[in-house]
Order: sequence, then C-alpha cells, then structure tokens
Amino acid sequence: MDRPLLLIDGDCGFCRTWAGRIARALDSLGARPIDIDAASAVALDALGVPRARTESEVVLVMLDGRHVGGAQAFAQWLVWAGGPAGLLGRALALPGVRQLAQLAYRIIAANRYRLPGSTAACALPAVRRPHSENVSQA
Repeated sequence: MDRPLLLIDGDCGFCRTWAGRIARALDSLGARPIDIDAASAVALDALGVPRARTESEVVLVMLDGRHVGGAQAFAQWLVWAGGPAGLLGRALALPGVRQLAQLAYRIIAANRYRLPGSTAACALPAVRRPHSENVSQA
C-alpha cells in the first residue's frame, strides 16, 4: 500500500456515494488521495481487520497497519489529506469533539438507509430484519 485504504460497505449506496463525494471534494483541494474499496472485495485477514468491524463501521487502514473506524476513520483521512482538511481532522480527534463526532457518526450510520444516496442495502442488519423477528413472541 502506498496510501491509506478506506473500507466501506460496498452494497450501501449511501456509503459509496458519500465516500466518493468526500474524495472528490478533497481532490479538488489538492489533498493527498486515499484508496476506497468495498470491505467484501479485499483480504481483511491480510490487513488485520476483523470482518465484524467492517460490518458496523467504515475502517481506514493506515500505512503503518493501524486501523481506525467510524468518525475517527474520517478524522484520520482528513489528517492524511493535509492542508485545511488536516486541521479539521485534528479538531475531530480532540477530546470532547471526538465523542461528539462518534455520536454523530453512529446516528448517521443507524439511519443511512433514510438519507440521500441510500438504497435498501444501506440498512444495518438489525434494521433489515422484519419487525416480527425483533419482537419476542409471548
């Protein structure tokens, strides 16, 4: 790898749309690029990334092998990008801001099937199940 790799849910239209939009916006600012790929299309074991992690959040694999997920994946992407984006990324990693960013990430992830660019595949597994499976039978 010569640049970080962002692992996304390749079936999710929301994830594909927004990762692409962010990458194009950063590219227009002259930022350093990253690679973006579907988690299902790469050898996760070779990267040291548990499949279960990629099923619940985006994961950024750094050049040194570290991997970060959720809001901090985006923060580290921005730091890697450099320039003004890097400053924003550093701000997202500050105590307090980091927790708020992660909360915002979790809310967006849980509702991504309702947001622009989404498809039915965007729902997280618990949301995809029919309601009757989520309710215990009395």
